[in-house]
Amino acid sequence: MKSKLVLLFFITFSLSIYAQNSKIDSLTNVLNRTKNDIDKAQILNAIADEYKTSDPKKMMQFAQKALLLAQKIKFKVAEGNAYLNIGNANIISGNYPIALQNFTSASELFEDEKDSNSKYATDVKKGLAKAFGSMGIVFSEQSNYSKALHYYLKSVKIYEDLKDASKCAKLYNNIGIVYKSQASDFKALEYFLKAQQIQETLNDPNIGITLTNIANSYLKQKSYDKAFDYYLKAKKSLDANPNPRALGEWYNNFGLFFKETKNTSKAIENWNSAVTTFQTIDDKFGVADTYLHLGQLYLEQNQTQKAIQMAQKALQLANELGVLEQRMLSQKLLSDCYSKQNNPTLALVHYKLYNQAKDSLVNEETTRKSVEAEMNFEFDKKEALHKKELEKKEILLKEESKRNTMQLFFALLFGLLLFGIGFLIYNRIQLKKTLTLQKELAEYEQKALHLQMNPHFVFNCLGSISSFIVNNGTESAVKYLAKFSKLMRLTLEYSKESLIPIDKEIEGLENYLELEQLRFNNKFSFFIKKDQLIEDDMAIPPLLLQPFVENAIIHGVIPKKEMGTIAIHFTIEKESLVCTVEDNGIGFQQSQLAKENSVVVHKSMALDITKKRLEMIASAAHQKADFTIEELKNNNQTSGTKVVLHLPIQYIS
Repeated sequence: MKSKLVLLFFITFSLSIYAQNSKIDSLTNVLNRTKNDIDKAQILNAIADEYKTSDPKKMMQFAQKALLLAQKIKFKVAEGNAYLNIGNANIISGNYPIALQNFTSASELFEDEKDSNSKYATDVKKGLAKAFGSMGIVFSEQSNYSKALHYYLKSVKIYEDLKDASKCAKLYNNIGIVYKSQASDFKALEYFLKAQQIQETLNDPNIGITLTNIANSYLKQKSYDKAFDYYLKAKKSLDANPNPRALGEWYNNFGLFFKETKNTSKAIENWNSAVTTFQTIDDKFGVADTYLHLGQLYLEQNQTQKAIQMAQKALQLANELGVLEQRMLSQKLLSDCYSKQNNPTLALVHYKLYNQAKDSLVNEETTRKSVEAEMNFEFDKKEALHKKELEKKEILLKEESKRNTMQLFFALLFGLLLFGIGFLIYNRIQLKKTLTLQKELAEYEQKALHLQMNPHFVFNCLGSISSFIVNNGTESAVKYLAKFSKLMRLTLEYSKESLIPIDKEIEGLENYLELEQLRFNNKFSFFIKKDQLIEDDMAIPPLLLQPFVENAIIHGVIPKKEMGTIAIHFTIEKESLVCTVEDNGIGFQQSQLAKENSVVVHKSMALDITKKRLEMIASAAHQKADFTIEELKNNNQTSGTKVVLHLPIQYIS
């Protein structure tokens, strides 16, 4: 069992329920007397914020009322704060995907408002910082530490500009926890110490949590004297600012300190104090955690009967709470105890129960990660599109600025003498600028669609790798990952390019097909042929053929019982580059029927994205760019599927 670091949420918990209820009553009275909708929206958000420590359902109700009113009167600041309150209510309820959506909506609203010179400019900056910080908390809870750090740093930069020391201290603590989770212990300690320095200046009641985190960091570094000093400082602060949950965690961490320094009696004494403290607030999770600490120590001391008692108590609480991890650890501890007592029958029984709990935990974690991956995919896609929209807007503003400058220049230079000629020249320049702008906009739209395609392709590959690891074992998986890394290098190398050489596209397709051959145990063969008329600098948009090749494998040759074959041809016909993907699988119609009858319905994005990309290519090149799907027949029997793409001939230059 490891020492725990404590995350300081933007949801700061109050200690006085009476004071909280009094403030809610006061705000409710003000709300009933208020007639101005702007004030009403702000008061509704304030009431929602007060309920965060006691009733997340009421917090959600008042925040949703604030949201509806703010949207009705188009009050963006109140709308953003309402999304923040709804997101916090979802965090408290453990609904992280929905919370992330709420925080994203809030950040977008505040981003749009931050350049306005309204009287709410400071509120907008605070809202944006809070949204980024809350997004960091969600990603940290999901163990997505790189993104958590990204948003924490964005948040703390705004708070530093606003000189809000209290919020900076909380963020420094959270940043320290992220670095600690990434095993960057010295970097973590640096941020914990920064948080401590600010909290001491502000006399922050949460400093006990930060001091505990610092002590845990020194313990990890085996700096026992410093760890001991900081544990004592933390205890002094927690005594001055009562927080039973934080105090219980302090006793557990101090017990781990004494266990590591071989003072087992002190370790037991602190863990017993932790049990007593957690029981005062009916924190069964904390009590079960402590019983596991005690049981493990008793087992190491060969006091197996005491260890069994602790493990059974922990197991009972874990079953009441439905906490799989504690149930798993309790069963493992019981199995180890009975094994030490030379009772193989009971040891085996509890080992089997341990494995059952472990499998359930793995399945639960797999499901959670799957949901998070889908959520993060949608989040990344939305973020990429939003970034492209901002870039397009910036380009338009720059072009408008250039156009105005040119207008003024030509008006001053030629206005009096050559007005007519100047007017014609101006019109020609304007036409050229407009055409250039249209071309650039088309290129950006293509890149936006390509950005959607890349995550979809990577997501499918990662799914294949996961399946391959499960079905083929570690050694084969290493070989698979090596090929995957090569494919990713190729993909990343050309991810920012609108066109790549045909030979590079072929190289990527060969790597991908070899990966799928490994995955499906050489269930199919393939060959790729390029016409001699195709020149070396002829180009093709990256990843354009991959969705069709993937469909040929998954929905064509794999469902077929016999050995499959996939053929890819690149040829020149008249003024077009013709790309053909042909398989001898079950056929298009049978594949569609199988999809309709499937229990799991999966909506593929790849073909829709490819259609949009082809439309953009046709629009930019003013030539045909489309594809056809044909079912192949042999003696009235389906013999496969043939996809033909017609593309304009393009060159790298």
